[in-house]
Amino acid sequence: MEQILVGVDKGPCFGVRHVQTLLLFFNIVAVSISRLNISVAVVAMTNAESTNPNFQEFDWTEEQKSYIISSFYWGYVVTQFPGGYLSRRFGAKIVMSVGVFASSVCSLVTPYLVCWGGWQIFCVIRILQGLCQAALFPAIHEHIAKWSPPRERNLLGALTYSGVDCGMVLAMLVSGLIAGSALGWPGISYISAGAGFVWCLFWHIFAANNPPISRFITKAECEYIETSMRREKDFHERKIPVPWLAMFTSVPFLALLVVRCAETWGFSTAQTQIPSYFNGVHNMNIKSNALCSALPYIARWIMSYVYLFFGNMAIARNWLCLTAVRKIANTCAMWLPACFMIGIGFLDDTNRSWAIALMTMNVGFNGGITMGCVLSTIDVSPNHAGVVMGIVNTLTNVVSLFTPLVVGFVVTDAHNRAEWQIVFIIAACVFFVGNLIYLMYGTAEAQPWDAPDYLLKNNIEEAPRTVCNDKCKRVDDSKGSRCEVESSSSGSGMPYLVENAKVRTSDRKY
Repeated sequence: MEQILVGVDKGPCFGVRHVQTLLLFFNIVAVSISRLNISVAVVAMTNAESTNPNFQEFDWTEEQKSYIISSFYWGYVVTQFPGGYLSRRFGAKIVMSVGVFASSVCSLVTPYLVCWGGWQIFCVIRILQGLCQAALFPAIHEHIAKWSPPRERNLLGALTYSGVDCGMVLAMLVSGLIAGSALGWPGISYISAGAGFVWCLFWHIFAANNPPISRFITKAECEYIETSMRREKDFHERKIPVPWLAMFTSVPFLALLVVRCAETWGFSTAQTQIPSYFNGVHNMNIKSNALCSALPYIARWIMSYVYLFFGNMAIARNWLCLTAVRKIANTCAMWLPACFMIGIGFLDDTNRSWAIALMTMNVGFNGGITMGCVLSTIDVSPNHAGVVMGIVNTLTNVVSLFTPLVVGFVVTDAHNRAEWQIVFIIAACVFFVGNLIYLMYGTAEAQPWDAPDYLLKNNIEEAPRTVCNDKCKRVDDSKGSRCEVESSSSGSGMPYLVENAKVRTSDRKY
């Protein structure tokens, strides 16, 4: 970790970098609500009597409703990787602006088009929303990497990602209230669209791709951010090529891919399958209970700040290095939920309270994943954070598509607790192995291939170079460049000829 002098001027206590963090937080909240409110919206649209009967009701089958709910992710997988590249090429500001604005337009027109085209057009709209929103998280990582000094990355990154849990809670609690109000089920789409448009306005005014071009930043804060990242003056104008081969042969990068896929498998199982388990084994429909549905994510939201507090304290007091904090947080976020998940499978319908408690702890402790492997995506490569996140998110979303298929293969009878035990044991084993690999090979240190000049032509230069120590004298003449080393015994010089030595500029020692 870089060393920052005590007493350095960091600019205002609440600076522009904190404004960027708030904008990213509310962005995640807004897009999470528009993505997750679909489960409530579909219920309201197919059973108007349960919300507001003054609006049109649709006679959709369970299969058609499942298509509507899942269609978002058909598009969401496609543009993850391009989003990382585009945010790096053109900046996070324009990528996020276009993505959120287009997604909000889709929300705005949903009530009108669905009444005209039915569930088929609803699926098309959701696919388009997935395509628009997929680029956002790679762009968010790119933006965090540009704006967060390494010593503040935990704080700014964790605050940004707490928007995921906030968005989940609001989507579950608020969407039902909107559907039952005078706005009816169309109000869910209208409010989602309005939130997105308002965010776009503030983002256009206050956001900047990097500190030097921000119109509001002070000189002191700008210098603090750029100096802490050891950036040269022309850094943001340079086009840094992506070292694909070095990246995909990097052990820490591969370990990061494995642990993120493992975490997605376990969390996807908890998020999508545990409600079905409660319904089949415990005869309890927790989806119909807004509090039971939201409680685990309220716990996760709170726990994300608990992890942040202890992680920052451990680093500030030099108790642990950043890598150790990442691995401890990740272990708590994966191995503890693995135990809780196995425990849930061994509880029958006489232990509902215990099952709900374990479910809440399972999701709550998983909130440490942000302080763990999620922010490691920036640690291993701040200069290619958007591209790395695009690759990681593409694979993790593919994993989330396969999880229900495995569950469908294992669970043939939703009331059979033994079959659900197999599902939870598989998820727990994936959690355990994924985190074990991260403990062995993961790191919070920037990798050598992250260097801006790693693939540039001037990284290798043709130039005379003399390897000298403090007892040699450099001599340049017609014979080339050489060192004359003073001998301690005879005092005579011993020539050492060096011609056309190839030296990496990143290896220079001044």
